[in-house]
Amino acid sequence: MEFKDYYKIMGVPRDASQDDIKRAYRKLARKYHPDVSKEPQAEVRFKELGEAYEVLKDPEKRVAYDRLGSDWKANQEFRPPPDWNAGFEFSERGFAGADASQHSDFFESLFGHGFGAAQGRQGTQDRHGGRAGAFHAPGQDHYAKVMIDLEEAYQGGTRSITLQVPQLDAQGRVSTREHRLNVAIPKGIRAGQYIRLAGQGAPGHGQGKPGDLYLEIEFRPHPHYRVENADVYLDLPVAPWEAALGATVKTPTPGGIVELKVTAGSTTGRKLRLKGRGIPGKTPGDFFVVLQIVTPPADDETDQTLYRKMAEQFKSFNPRAKLGVSL
Repeated sequence: MEFKDYYKIMGVPRDASQDDIKRAYRKLARKYHPDVSKEPQAEVRFKELGEAYEVLKDPEKRVAYDRLGSDWKANQEFRPPPDWNAGFEFSERGFAGADASQHSDFFESLFGHGFGAAQGRQGTQDRHGGRAGAFHAPGQDHYAKVMIDLEEAYQGGTRSITLQVPQLDAQGRVSTREHRLNVAIPKGIRAGQYIRLAGQGAPGHGQGKPGDLYLEIEFRPHPHYRVENADVYLDLPVAPWEAALGATVKTPTPGGIVELKVTAGSTTGRKLRLKGRGIPGKTPGDFFVVLQIVTPPADDETDQTLYRKMAEQFKSFNPRAKLGVSL
């Protein structure tokens, strides 16, 4: 998938005001409109302009897009980082997204799935079930993605977070303000679940109540563990003699060190299950250990001599027998 430089497409600098972007779009849209343009590739260019304008005209989408940084170049191979839109607080409008089928794969990868928001949240009625009035309207619900460590899901606790809220400054340029919060992380929370903070969304109008803030939880990439729903996996290195002879080895888990019995004759890829030691909950997940046999290096003559003795001792062993390859 190719990166799209929306600022280059629009012909505006990255610090352009919203009015500058609107003027640039109107000028270019007239130039490349397929019904009147004689320019080559006018229809393709017109669609590119529409996509770029959809992002840059919306302060919330624009802030998220700018988060990707200015080092990306047009047509460069691109995959969005998993946390590219974490830490930003958006309104329902910003998360509403668009018909991604009418846009590029690049647009869809960023904004084509509801922009990361909870779906189906009610925000157009007041807290008593009636339609929002002209003078007493409830505030919009807001949404943000928050990255936490896997260990926090095991332990729970309270943490301080700072969200960036998109806004326009007096010059019509996009900026952000900070929204600082203390948030209780429930023990056993899983990726994709939401924490609701009542009254922490946009303020209401008149006597309307403020909206709520929904925090979508995602786990930061972990150097050791990977998560599938409530189950947690660890690739555990073991020595050849531990796998061949059996051993009890100390094994890290997010809940602490445990002693794991490796049965004799284990092979690489063997999966051991620790029931109920995954993410806690009413139905806790499991913790899976996947064995990975690691051979010691042969850096000196003594080590190399030992490996030669092993080769002689096990000369009839064919590790590729299942592939139909003889020694």
